[in-house]
Amino acid sequence: MVRPTTPGQTATIYVCGITPYDATHLGHAATYLAFDLAQRVWLDGGRGVHYVQNITDIDDPLLERAARDGVDWRELADSQIQLFREDMTALRVLPPRDYIGAVEAMDEVSGAVARLLEMGAAYRVEDAEHPDVYFDVAAAPKFGYESRYDLSTMLALAAERGGDPERPGKRNALDPLLWRMRREGEPSWESPMGPGRPGWHIECSAIAGNRLGPTMDVQGGGSDLIFPHHECSAAHSEVLTGVVPFARHYTHAAMIALDGEKMSKSRGNLVFVSRLRRDGVDPMAVRLALLSGHYRQDREWTDDLLDRAVHRLVAWRAAAGREGADADSASERVLGEVRSALTDDLDTPTAIEVLDRWAADGSLAGGVVANAVDALLGISLR
Repeated sequence: MVRPTTPGQTATIYVCGITPYDATHLGHAATYLAFDLAQRVWLDGGRGVHYVQNITDIDDPLLERAARDGVDWRELADSQIQLFREDMTALRVLPPRDYIGAVEAMDEVSGAVARLLEMGAAYRVEDAEHPDVYFDVAAAPKFGYESRYDLSTMLALAAERGGDPERPGKRNALDPLLWRMRREGEPSWESPMGPGRPGWHIECSAIAGNRLGPTMDVQGGGSDLIFPHHECSAAHSEVLTGVVPFARHYTHAAMIALDGEKMSKSRGNLVFVSRLRRDGVDPMAVRLALLSGHYRQDREWTDDLLDRAVHRLVAWRAAAGREGADADSASERVLGEVRSALTDDLDTPTAIEVLDRWAADGSLAGGVVANAVDALLGISLR
């Protein structure tokens, strides 16, 4: 369902960041481009934007990849974070105001877990060796409202996406991990619960809530975060603050596929932004190719898609240097149509159609439109 955002003078948005154990693939890029567009539309409308993004720089996949490759997990995380930032800069994604790693925020995350325990909204499993702390979903009476999935779907997705529904001692199979007590050979941090490290969802609750307050305008991420991640992070925050909802809009970018399958690390079918850059592909062509599909529509990445974007970019750049006889009124008409498309659920395919017509009409001026393409779509035509 599409609903208008109604932010105040400063729009607030939290987008879940990467787990830095591999380079930025096009699925990542498509997600961050979608929320970059949201920032740009708000800014164009005269609003400020407070954008927060986390980095899950401690988690099982990172530790497993570091062990596999025989490197220190911190070195792996640092290298991948740096590469991600370079990729985002090349794609001209506006940086968040706050870019916070879980390790950096460990005290505030562990403090949130301790508060949930004090409130009776969390508990320890009866395990003498590893008395891990779990959130009790019964403490969140609206649990399930964000995803609207049925129980069987939730259980399946929890098992698939990092949960442990079969863990003995849990009150409810859907109860998510808040604090994992120290294991031999794993990094750990001191906390009121004892040495350990946080679960995934509480990390985002704490980082977002401590910077944006109890309710934000938009929580964003890929559609694979709908459950359990966004459902659980919302539940944690709403119990901690007593304020519902955690976000006025839960917005999810669709998946990018390659050869008919979702692009994902587990499948190994990734196309990396950094490799395209090393191969000499203009990052603006990559950005334009990803924007040619609607952010909420699952779509395929193909060589043909990239080739079309390269040719489109050439045509737009040629048009950008043009002078026209009716520059002012014609430019305003084009800009109005582009703005209208983007304010309608970030409709980039329609905006691109408008710009294709502009580029094909030799009588239309280029400079003003080129500046707008830069500001609104983030594509440099210079």
